[in-house]
Amino acid sequence: MKGILSNMAGTVFKVLVQAGQEVADGDDVVILESMKMEVPVSADQSGTVARVAVAEGDFVNEGDLLVEFE
Repeated sequence: MKGILSNMAGTVFKVLVQAGQEVADGDDVVILESMKMEVPVSADQSGTVARVAVAEGDFVNEGDLLVEFE
């Protein structure tokens, strides 16, 4: 299984996908908030979301799993 990892530390502001959803390469999947800036995290591959590993309001560190693909 492949996944999308956080590229920075921050708070999950918004989750844009759900399990079972098809995602295209380049689609935004999560928006992180850090230092009052909203930073979108995009998929680096196309596929089907198997699991969303975070919820809105969660704090994540750089390298943490955000979304897992089938």
